[in-house]
Amino acid sequence: MELGIGIGWRPEIAAEVESLSGIDWVEAVAENLCTDHLPDSLVRLRERGVTVVPHGVALGLGGADRPDPDRLSGLAARAELLGAPLVTEHIAFVRAGGPLTASPRLEAGHLLPVPRTWDALDVLCQNVRIAQDSLPVPLALENIAALITWPDEELTEGQFLAELVGRTGVRLLIDVANLHTNHVNLGQDPAKALDELPVEAIAYVHVAGGVERNGVWHDTHAHPVSEPVLEVLAELRSRVDPPGVLLERDDAFPPGAELAGELDAIRATLRKAAPSAGTRPGPAPTSDDSAGAGTGARTAASTPVPAGTRDRTAVAQTALLSALVAGTPAPEGFDHRRLRVQSRALAAKRADVVAKVAPELPEILGDGYRAAFLSYVGSRPMSGGYRRDALDFAEHVLIAGGPADPVARRRLTYWWQDRSGARPPRRTTRLVRAARAALVGK
Repeated sequence: MELGIGIGWRPEIAAEVESLSGIDWVEAVAENLCTDHLPDSLVRLRERGVTVVPHGVALGLGGADRPDPDRLSGLAARAELLGAPLVTEHIAFVRAGGPLTASPRLEAGHLLPVPRTWDALDVLCQNVRIAQDSLPVPLALENIAALITWPDEELTEGQFLAELVGRTGVRLLIDVANLHTNHVNLGQDPAKALDELPVEAIAYVHVAGGVERNGVWHDTHAHPVSEPVLEVLAELRSRVDPPGVLLERDDAFPPGAELAGELDAIRATLRKAAPSAGTRPGPAPTSDDSAGAGTGARTAASTPVPAGTRDRTAVAQTALLSALVAGTPAPEGFDHRRLRVQSRALAAKRADVVAKVAPELPEILGDGYRAAFLSYVGSRPMSGGYRRDALDFAEHVLIAGGPADPVARRRLTYWWQDRSGARPPRRTTRLVRAARAALVGK
């Protein structure tokens, strides 16, 4: 289907998005939506005929484990609630460890690249089929930005995506900002990737901003779209007329006028890069085609993963994620400097996201919040979501005797008690003693 020009809907800019002219559709992060009701802003947009696409970030289809049924059912419920024509996710892994490696479960809190190997492709394809059979609408997958690359890769990005589409019929969400990121960080040519991938499978395109620091491009979604990213968009448009193009912004939100200016720049780029003659390749599959979900045309068992493949993938991904978040030795073949950059980026993102989901923590701890959280991160890998991380951090601070200010300590104690429930998750006795000591000191 034709989507047109869109923008990522975020609660922080809901009013600005509603007031923008020429917006045909929006994309909302699926995990930020309830499964049974929508924010008023999205209700109003849908009443105006604006299409809303749920964009998942937590399935981890590139991981060694099969997709979690609860996450899949949640994504399906959101798609049905929105009346969405498709859902999207990422070609990435986001967690590792667990039963396949008999080790603690680790959460990255971020999208990490899968190795472009035949083993990883086998696992990804079966996971995609499982997801397709569980979703009520077609699925499209996004290429991600990366700070690191796996050693001994066997396929280029374009080849990997072409194989994925050929085996599963899945559609593609091509992020041109991520192609630029991988060009700066990994030396991968965006034009070559576009030449190799099946552009006829593109469902839509992402455009986003970032910033370069010390020779590393950070895909922040918090900066204006740069000219090099628009140049990659032009490269793509010279090959295909994408059904939709969407501007992403996730932080440091500018006024609505600046968002409108970026959308105008995207429209101008598409106009200028359009071939003077020729037509777009045939349309990507729709929900009536074999790529649609829930049709039974492709089952998870249609192409079994060879024995031992998931286990090998699990061991490799767990070793990498443990090095990034738990300080274990770097796996052989990785660039140690790049791993340190990625590790710092993951820690910084944890601090930023926890501050958003639990804004009371930086308010209570003041200027000491970030240093305290980064110290905590060094010894505490994330094993659950960000809200669990916020509770565990507060518990850690209290058990360590902080904060020094008694008023702040009482506030943090009350905050933790309000959210942890009647049965604290661990180290109960020590925490209760710490809380009582704080209360006595009132």
